[in-house]
Amino acid sequence: MKSKILLTLLAGAALGASAQGFKDGVEYYRADQPEEAAIIIKNNLNEAGIDQASAYYFLGQIALKNGNKAEARNYFDKGLDVNPDNGYNYIGLGALALADGNASEASRYFKDAKSKAKKDPDVLTEIARAYFVADPVKYSDAITKALADAKKARKNAPAPFILEGDMLADTNAGEAAGMYEMAAQFDTDQTHPEAYVKYARTYFPVNATFAINKLKELLAQQPNSALAQRELAEKYYDNNQLTMAAEQYEQYIKNPNSFKKDKQRLVGLLFFAKRYPESYNLAGEILKDDPANFYMQRLQFYNKKAMGENEAAKAAAETLFANPKAELNAQDYSQYGDLLQEMGQDTLAVAAFEEAVKIDPKKTALLKDLSAAYNSAKMYEKAADTMQKYVDAMGEEVDPNDVFQLARRYQNLAITNMEGDQAAFDAAIAKAKATMEQVLALVPDNPLVLNTASDIIRTGNKGEVDQAVIDADMKTLAVLDADPANKEKRANIYRAIYSRLAPYYQKQKDIPTAKLYYEKYYEVDPSPELRNFIDTQLK
Repeated sequence: MKSKILLTLLAGAALGASAQGFKDGVEYYRADQPEEAAIIIKNNLNEAGIDQASAYYFLGQIALKNGNKAEARNYFDKGLDVNPDNGYNYIGLGALALADGNASEASRYFKDAKSKAKKDPDVLTEIARAYFVADPVKYSDAITKALADAKKARKNAPAPFILEGDMLADTNAGEAAGMYEMAAQFDTDQTHPEAYVKYARTYFPVNATFAINKLKELLAQQPNSALAQRELAEKYYDNNQLTMAAEQYEQYIKNPNSFKKDKQRLVGLLFFAKRYPESYNLAGEILKDDPANFYMQRLQFYNKKAMGENEAAKAAAETLFANPKAELNAQDYSQYGDLLQEMGQDTLAVAAFEEAVKIDPKKTALLKDLSAAYNSAKMYEKAADTMQKYVDAMGEEVDPNDVFQLARRYQNLAITNMEGDQAAFDAAIAKAKATMEQVLALVPDNPLVLNTASDIIRTGNKGEVDQAVIDADMKTLAVLDADPANKEKRANIYRAIYSRLAPYYQKQKDIPTAKLYYEKYYEVDPSPELRNFIDTQLK
């Protein structure tokens, strides 16, 4: 699958407020996304017409969840000051009492809440939730009673079933999903979209399509819900439906209660959907307000590289690398190395791949990239050593093609030392031959492998064609001739072999055999000069 590393380095804040803002904030809170909930609720705290007392309760619960009891108490007290008849903030104070180990004080606060609740199942369920959060074992009886009160207050109210799903989620995902599904069915007034969201999250590992369809159902009912829009986009992403995820995020970020980090996520999704200009331009918009945003700089680099605009990509990469706040990763350097190789800057490419390996030495695949970079830069000893490390690291899982490439690396090293260090030449060619034997054991009937094996023998002879080369060529021809289509598909290998066999037999003064192979060479690569040579010189 496409790498997801680009979409994990995100940060941001909400973009604004709307008439639905408070509702969106509550939905995020109930869907267990407290950070997002707090941002939206605070942004909408002073909007006309919102239930400010309940807003303070949700903010207080978020503070309590974060371990800030003083801040939580302050919010609950503010909520009571705004509306002492709102039962929620009494529950908040009760939750604080439970956190301090004072169950009797908590009970008094919960009693006050029930007196204000007027048989509101949502409020009564919050009492059960407070006990559950405090200690589900110690307060199991209190939880059971509070849930019974909530269900009695209104038949088939969704809130109690959602809490029951939450209580099962860690131990029995199937039953939890069933509770969430019932809650969704009972949510006739569309006040608990978290039932759909939690069902989708729980059921997604079992059947992603069902989970996504449940969110699509929610979005059809509540098209303006930021939670519904975002969760559907997320599930498309989690299911590798990156094009659908990008399209859904495009709709979602128009919501005034969307988040900066989600706009950044869209930049990545557009990139993966190969909508490179749009991804690049959206990253540019974000950089106008946040010029040091290294994630957006990264995506601008990647997009320009993907569009084949190499000079612009190089400039974008240099901007990213110059950012002192950038959290650079191995992929940044490997992408840069790829780019530099495309631009013919092999030495600089080597440095980039070396940095990638240094950053992430456990990512074995980078060794293969580094070996290729060394090879392009004609640093053959390092190319062979690095490829050997890669092959060794892969062990039994190694791809035969990679072992083949290792043999070629040793061959290149031998050729480099052919006219110089004899000991180095002997060592390199011995490794090339031994490695090629490993390849032949894995892939015995591949013409390219067989031809390369012959070529390595010839390299070991410092270019001389002897009987060992001829024997290897004959093995290759036997495989090639077994498939007539190879005359076209593998014409280059036929030419290479005939160009060795014909002169060899001519040198041996075996003119009939030499002429045979010259004629075969003419069949795959006819030319007037060769025709004339055969007719006049081979008599």
